[in-house]
Amino acid sequence: MSESVIRLENIHFTYDEKIILSNVNLEIKRGMFMGLVGPNGGGKTTLIQLILGLLKPDQGSIFLLDKPIDKFKDWNRIGFVSQKANTFNKGFPATVYEVVSMGLTAKVGYFKFMKRKDKQKVLTAIDQVGMSEYAYQNIGNLSGGQQQRVFIARALVSDPELLILDEPTVGIDYQNVERFYELLHELNTKQNITLLLVTHDTGAMTKYATNVVCLNQTLHFHGKTDEYSALSAEYLSEIYGHPVQVIVHDHD
Repeated sequence: MSESVIRLENIHFTYDEKIILSNVNLEIKRGMFMGLVGPNGGGKTTLIQLILGLLKPDQGSIFLLDKPIDKFKDWNRIGFVSQKANTFNKGFPATVYEVVSMGLTAKVGYFKFMKRKDKQKVLTAIDQVGMSEYAYQNIGNLSGGQQQRVFIARALVSDPELLILDEPTVGIDYQNVERFYELLHELNTKQNITLLLVTHDTGAMTKYATNVVCLNQTLHFHGKTDEYSALSAEYLSEIYGHPVQVIVHDHD
């Protein structure tokens, strides 16, 4: 049986007496590419914050790599990429190399103190995302899609086993979005990195993800991508509270 990377048991969370999450049970196994979808305000970001230990549930248990979250210390095994491209300060004075180096700070301190093997890890991570030719350029000069590749490299440099991405394509043009998803697909299939992707792009999600979770306060669906694609528009519209149709992209 595959190792459980994330396991949530009977999670409840309220904010200002409003129920945000109720009775959420979820397991993500090693090697999965899990797409997390649902309407705005459905609790997706809250769920990610709980998994990252930024919030604590009112009730229930969270396990990361088979350890209770309150005893989990190996946070370098988990990478996180957020909506950086949409909010990043383009005047930030740092090169691609320097930004990716920050991903090793917890292990080795600031990049100027890194050993040769650590510097090579930075260059390798940059190469993994196809950004080697930009390694010493200022990150502010890059496009949104290129910046997101850099942020993935920063997450990859510590050799994570799980990569969590919260709406990472916001503000990126369509062409770069496709390249971005292809990169995630390669990380999942060729490097066996488990992925949890929060997205509104159901078309791309059905093309690349292996599994899907549909969340609106509680889980309304948890299964294989093709099973999600077969759900009726009427059922999805009931979950989302407005008309919804799954658009399936050609895998070729």
